[in-house]
Amino acid sequence: MKLLSIASEIYPLIKTGGLADVVGALPGALTGEGVETRTLVPGYPAVIAHLGKAKILKRYDALFGVRATLLSAKVDGLDLFVLNAADFFARPGGPYGDATGNDWTDNWRRFAALSRVGADIAEGAVKGWRPDVVHVHDWQAAMTAAYMRFGPAHSVPKVVTIHNLAFQGRFDAEIFGELGLPPEAWGVDGVEYYGGTGYLKAGLVSADAITTVSPTYAEEIRSPVHGMGLDGLINGRVDRLHGILNGVDTDIWNPAADPSIPRTYSGRALSGRIANRIALEKCFGLDHDDAPLFIIVSRLTWQKGMDLMIDAMDHLVALGGKLALLGSGDHPLEGAFPGAADRHRGRVGVQIGYDEGLSHLMQAGGDAILIPSRFEPCGLTQLYGLRYGCLPVVARVGGLADTVIDANEAAVNAGAATGIVFAPSDPLALHGAIGRAVRLHGDKSAWQAMQRAAMRADVSWSQSAARYAALYRDLLAQVR
Repeated sequence: MKLLSIASEIYPLIKTGGLADVVGALPGALTGEGVETRTLVPGYPAVIAHLGKAKILKRYDALFGVRATLLSAKVDGLDLFVLNAADFFARPGGPYGDATGNDWTDNWRRFAALSRVGADIAEGAVKGWRPDVVHVHDWQAAMTAAYMRFGPAHSVPKVVTIHNLAFQGRFDAEIFGELGLPPEAWGVDGVEYYGGTGYLKAGLVSADAITTVSPTYAEEIRSPVHGMGLDGLINGRVDRLHGILNGVDTDIWNPAADPSIPRTYSGRALSGRIANRIALEKCFGLDHDDAPLFIIVSRLTWQKGMDLMIDAMDHLVALGGKLALLGSGDHPLEGAFPGAADRHRGRVGVQIGYDEGLSHLMQAGGDAILIPSRFEPCGLTQLYGLRYGCLPVVARVGGLADTVIDANEAAVNAGAATGIVFAPSDPLALHGAIGRAVRLHGDKSAWQAMQRAAMRADVSWSQSAARYAALYRDLLAQVR
């Protein structure tokens, strides 16, 4: 089976969050299911720099007003199509905005171009390769489904995955005339969305299947609280909705063979974590002692509950804990955390930004990872925590609820507990969860038993890849 995957980022070439990890890891997992994946991504400078010798498959003289080429290359085991359009993608800053964090004003055009090329490939633009199924990720690629629906590739099965419904790609109505879609695409059953143009909405209404990245999130987005204005549409298409849990690349995230950490280890030899803990403490300027060492690796946003952590840090330190935080995001939060580090020298360490290697060290040296999200479609950091024996302390939402077994008395006695789960996502519950973690950490035998249970959890892509492959086959059977 030939699968075309389309996304705005892919690890290890370009990454701002978990989307890139998923898009980079899923193709390899699908290989074992008999699925050959080629992934279309934008030609950001970081992507172009890794291509080496690439083959030109198609030239565009005026793709939404700019010259572009479609390239083919293989990088780090990934079969790629790359849309090389320097006017759109060769810019300073990030994939979606400038260095100050402001979105590019022409994002509607940049990602319409990506989607238009995705539809062209589905229509047979690449000689000798045509996909059986097209799988697009988030709003940046969702318009592919609309272009296909209103074009020659309308019968090719289209899967749209929601990684985070909060990001929808909403633009003014005036851009519709420049999208190259027929007049009938404008309307409640097309791209029109509350009087404007909705990219994710257009993808969802055009999809043959809609997936989310966890079963619980698939249920949550059917409610007005988590549906972000799209719950009516989603409930109207619930027969096409599937919650398929994310996995992680267990070769990259493997404490027994991780080149990013000073000492490798396994669940049978947890003593190897000590060297990683010492390195982590030095990196963040923390005291070396036996106190529970909490970590945070996160976007610093309201969604992630990071505002709750501002006050919770004082509580954490008062209970005897330490904290190492790595992240970036909203400027007010970025400014608040270093202040806490100054207030609690040796007990709180903060680094603003993101560092892939450092995130591995934090999972390998930390005792517990804090994830107090208000909503979380899946989450990957808790899966990394399970893999590395860094026990997740998580809010009971979305994929966090699906992947962490709470350390209640029964689960601890049965040897099944893998972390601490709390609800609701508010200061009182978070303080209580931190207190539970500190008390549990005081019982070294019980804590290590939980670490071993966590490290035995299957966080790989194997089961989820099989579910995706089964979904693709079901869709193909419906059109044949």
